[in-house]
Amino acid sequence: MKIKLLTLVFGIIALTACKKRGCTDETAVNFDKKAKKDNGTCVYEVSSYAIPSTYQFNDANGNSTVSFSGQTERLNQLDEMIAYAESGEIGVISAQILKDMFSNSNNPFSFSSTKQLKDKCFSLDVALIESYFDSIAAASQNFGQTAASGQAGTLTSGNSTYLISANGFDYAEMIEKSVMGAVFMYQALNVYLGPDKMNVDNSVPVDPTNGEYYTTMQHHWDEAFGYFGVPVDFPTIPATRFWGKYCQSQNANLGSNNLMMSNFLKGRAAIGEKIYADRDAAIQNIQKTWEDISANQAITYLTAAIGYYGNDNAKYLHGLSEAYAFAFNIRYAPSATRNMTIAEHNALMAAFGTNLWDLSLTDLNAIKASLESKY
Repeated sequence: MKIKLLTLVFGIIALTACKKRGCTDETAVNFDKKAKKDNGTCVYEVSSYAIPSTYQFNDANGNSTVSFSGQTERLNQLDEMIAYAESGEIGVISAQILKDMFSNSNNPFSFSSTKQLKDKCFSLDVALIESYFDSIAAASQNFGQTAASGQAGTLTSGNSTYLISANGFDYAEMIEKSVMGAVFMYQALNVYLGPDKMNVDNSVPVDPTNGEYYTTMQHHWDEAFGYFGVPVDFPTIPATRFWGKYCQSQNANLGSNNLMMSNFLKGRAAIGEKIYADRDAAIQNIQKTWEDISANQAITYLTAAIGYYGNDNAKYLHGLSEAYAFAFNIRYAPSATRNMTIAEHNALMAAFGTNLWDLSLTDLNAIKASLESKY
């Protein structure tokens, strides 16, 4: 009888232990995304200054101090670049046109813009992204053929058709996600929220006579927010593209909507009050959460690809290409806070190989496991 009782007790303990306890409220400062059961330990920050609920900030005279129009232009440029890249599914496209879009040369867009993506791209990856333009243009030469290992062409699943290269990559997805990483993520986390852009003037408006009522520091923070690419009242108004869309995709897993938006709001308000410790804490939270979004989106796509393996090559290679690109984007998280070392990340990307057709289920599960061990 004692043995049975002890077995029952240990069983109850084991079941209880499986449900990690902690703070499950996303609005608390000690929110634990891994906690499954709330233990009543949530702590809520009491701020000494006002933090708005939407990304709207004004000076003492009521003038808006927010500006990130340049970032919005670049998001719009990527929209049109991807629309053109995806037209390779139904016809031949030009690598030069994609390169012109990247550098905003020869008026490639339907709208007027003085900005470009190329000059904001992480310099070491400019050549890589431009090689993707060459690869997708070459694949489009075979848009009417069925893709196979060693043969570029298209694959269809349901109502969706994808242009697949000879080595199994969907380069339309590779281009989109790579620019999201090498331009948007890199600029936001390493440049505009980096020390060089944060250790600047925060006392004098740039040029009120031209409507520039913000300080240099405020403007740099706004530009980082612009690369995140969400509405000013996100997540009440959903995001529809790029990082904002994938932040929503991972929200159930990470609580990322509130983590990203609340820290962007808090940091910007802290700059207005010159409370730089709060600003710096918000920066670290944004950097970490952005990295988590990219890594967990890679895991999501890997899981989907594994499910399609062997029964739907179109969805399999499309999803695996997205997983590759999101995994690659981990490299743009600041090295001081990144979960993966350079060596670990290099090993992760090497595991994908150079031909996605060659990967086995064992390979895919190993890649997924290496990501899950860190995220």
